[in-house]
Amino acid sequence: MSRISLSIAIGDYDQTRDVISGRVPIEGVDLFPSMLSAEEVFHRFTHYREWDICEMSMGRYASMVSQGDTSLTALPVFVSRVFRHSMIYLPSSSTLTDPHQLKGKRIGIPEWAQTATIYVRGMLAEDYAVPLDSVEWVQAGVNDPGRKEEVMLKLPAGVNYRSESSKSLDGMLLSGELDAVLSARAPQHFGKGIKRLFEDSQTVELSYFKATRIFPIMHALVIKTEVLDKNPWIAMNVMKAFEEAKRRSLERLKEITAAHVPLPCLGSHVNLIRELFGEDYWPYGIQANQKTLDAFLRFAFAQGVCHRQVLPQELFAQQTLTQVRI
Repeated sequence: MSRISLSIAIGDYDQTRDVISGRVPIEGVDLFPSMLSAEEVFHRFTHYREWDICEMSMGRYASMVSQGDTSLTALPVFVSRVFRHSMIYLPSSSTLTDPHQLKGKRIGIPEWAQTATIYVRGMLAEDYAVPLDSVEWVQAGVNDPGRKEEVMLKLPAGVNYRSESSKSLDGMLLSGELDAVLSARAPQHFGKGIKRLFEDSQTVELSYFKATRIFPIMHALVIKTEVLDKNPWIAMNVMKAFEEAKRRSLERLKEITAAHVPLPCLGSHVNLIRELFGEDYWPYGIQANQKTLDAFLRFAFAQGVCHRQVLPQELFAQQTLTQVRI
């Protein structure tokens, strides 16, 4: 079988690096990578479709599927996952100490459909009794004015939402125009007039996982459907390669003879996570992520990012929904 050439755009992650470097090949594929920030990848691919495969925001992709756009097909290869309790920012002078107190407040967001904000709004509504319609939502760029929504929304009735094109969330938080900001990327004045609501976010996040078994998925890999239709075997070959790269990454983290990551006490932290999450604490595939995917899609539909309720199996290539068993 002749090999095919595929381009890919992705961030620089240890769990994917062995595929991008070629140390773990994709069978039948010559890969041509571009390593870029997530924001640049999302913008360029959404508007120009420059690559065959790319990292994609789960919020953006799920919204597309809910609106009948089948031009992309995802693989359950979750290259970015982050707990998001740490992304609630307040003015340093704020007296708020509990998420329940955000009810009735003015909260800034960079995009309504940003995956990270979907999770936090869902968490606020379900765990802290802060309904969507109890907040004044203000959309703007985190540090620069002019950021716009890139997803068509179907906001629920009663939601108070407006865009602010001439100001930044960072500036409005400092000036007192906002009571809080939800942002995956820290505002530029964090630590200089801006603080986090949860000072010890790790304790809160690990408690959240114990209670819910939700480990938020931010980004997955997507393939142009036209490419996959011509070469259906790509889906599993790509997934197998990224599974192997991730396995090698987790093995490196367990290695205590030499530090593969410049982080003191790494071994102790890895052991803590293994005890709580299990040996494969960064799982791919649908079955191992059912609770997280169900929660995310429930949040996205309730918030009008998805225009209808989407099921997890609708998002991913059919070839990846089952496994070979011997």
